This record gives sequence, structure tokens and C-alpha cells, in this order.
Amino acid sequence: MNRLCLYYRLEPEKNRWIPGDRFMRPLIRRIVRGKPRPGGLDKVFINLCLGLDKLGASYAVNPPFKKIRHEDLVGVLGRGRQVLNGYDRPNPIVAGIGMMTHPSEWPTLCTDYPVVKYLQHCGWANDIFVPYFSGRCGIWPVGIDTDAWKPQATEHKTTDFLIYDKVRWNHDQYETSLIQPIRSELNRRGFSFTEIRYGFYKEEEFRASLESCRAMIFLCEHETQGLAYQECLSSGVPILAWDQGWWLDPNRFGWGQANTPATSVPYFDERCGARFTDIAEFPDRLSEFWEGFLAGTLRPRDYILENLTLEKCAQDFLNIAERCSK
Repeated sequence: MNRLCLYYRLEPEKNRWIPGDRFMRPLIRRIVRGKPRPGGLDKVFINLCLGLDKLGASYAVNPPFKKIRHEDLVGVLGRGRQVLNGYDRPNPIVAGIGMMTHPSEWPTLCTDYPVVKYLQHCGWANDIFVPYFSGRCGIWPVGIDTDAWKPQATEHKTTDFLIYDKVRWNHDQYETSLIQPIRSELNRRGFSFTEIRYGFYKEEEFRASLESCRAMIFLCEHETQGLAYQECLSSGVPILAWDQGWWLDPNRFGWGQANTPATSVPYFDERCGARFTDIAEFPDRLSEFWEGFLAGTLRPRDYILENLTLEKCAQDFLNIAERCSK
């Protein structure tokens, strides 16, 4: 296996209020908020590297372009256009995930640089890119650290449900039409529950919640991968997921894609739990889900071990890069 040159760079800070404040804002954020927590795209890069380490693969992170050898594989995860500035090698590139939000933002990527494969995490997101990049498109999910996210003994479980609130748009509306009715139904049936909201918790709080809860209710409009819910599955905690079926990013209108199918759980089967489309369907799906839980038919970790381990997904990335180099 040839060496992989893997590129992942953060977009540079820009001045916002006064000249030079781009140098001070990161320092101030660190003082106020503490050590920064890796975001979703950061974890994609981290988990890919963990998987490559487990495989014993040869790779280098962000080597100078002039150090790329003729036989090297090149992978670019992001972020933004700046990551490829100055690339002048003939080596074909496998790119994707964090290069852009929508392909209309950089439709000439594959002619600007020798990008032979552009990756998205799942099928519905990939479908958005196909009209722009055609046969260069591909699907690749990153792996989950199953050693870090593993089941706890049942005697540690003190709460029935964790409500994971990752509603990103029109939250006030959904608080009234979705989240509060879910709380009411859980209370009506005597289920105990706790809640966390995306962007307002630390990873150790999420981990502690998974250790104490028997199941999770996952509320998110859609995911291209969904690392948090997959960490939940890896922890042996089954999920009842709100899966309303459509891409709801408000920017979709400007991109001319108002009616695009999407899912909140792109990697999921009957072992993982169940789905509901709206609050009207929630009570029946809750009953079916809990029956399966009590019967012991839900085995979410088995799904992750079969499909989304660090090693498997890192090997998949290497295989894609190898094929593209030929």
C-alpha cells in the first residue's frame, strides 16, 4: 500500500471588527470557553487517522506539496478552498466532506485540480453533488471508535431515555410542535428521561448520559453521517429517531433544491431501533420500540461493528484512493 498524504487544514481566521483581531479572537475564546471541542468535521479527520493507525498504514498529515512523491496517494478532507492553494502535483486527489457546503459554491473544483473522486458520507448528500461532479462522486462514511464508545453494565442504567436535541432550524417552533409533546408522552407513560441539546454540552456529559440511559430519542432534521447517534449505537444504546424525510437547510432555496429527500439516520437498520416521521406517529412507534427493547431484539452495537469500525472505514478510504491512482 502506497503512502497516503492526508490534508486537513482549518480555514484561516479573518478580521471581524478591527484590523488584527483575527489573532486575538482564538486566544480570547480559549480563555472564556476553555479548550476547544472538536467539531464534526474535526472528528472525521481524527477518526480516519485513528483507523489508519490501527491498520498500520503509511500516511503523512499536511506535508508540503513539494514533498509529495510520484507514487503517493492524496486525500483532502477540507476545509474550504484554501486547503488546495498552491497544489501543483500530478497526483490524483480524493477530496470531499468539508471542501464546500454545496457544489454550486465550487463547480470547477475537478477542473481546477486533479480531483478524481469527490466523497460524501451518505447517499442523499451524494445525490446533491452528482449533477455537478457526475461519475467522480462517491460515498464514504468515517468509522466510529468502538473502544471509546462501548456498552456499560445494565445495573448502571438509571434513566429510560435520553432526549438528544439537535434541531437546528426553527427550534422554537419544534419546541412547541415536537419536543414538548414528546416530553408529555413520556411523562404520561411514566418513563424517566433526561435531555441534552447539541452545541450546549461537553462530550463527557454525553458519555455520562449514555452510560445511565437505556435508550435515546434522536431529534435532528437530517444528517449526512451523524457521529453522535452512531457513538450512541456503538455504546449499545438503541435509538428512536425522528426521521421526517426532507432536507430542511434554509439555504436550499438559494441553491435551487427546495424538495430534496434526506434522512436523519443514514446508517441504521432494525437492530438499531426505530423511526417516526412526526409527533402523530410518535406514540405508536414508541410502543413498538419499547417492546423491542424489552424483548432484547435491539442490538445496535452489532450494526456498528459490522459496518462502521475505524479499521473498516479507513481501509475503505485507502481502497478508494488506490483505485483512483490507477
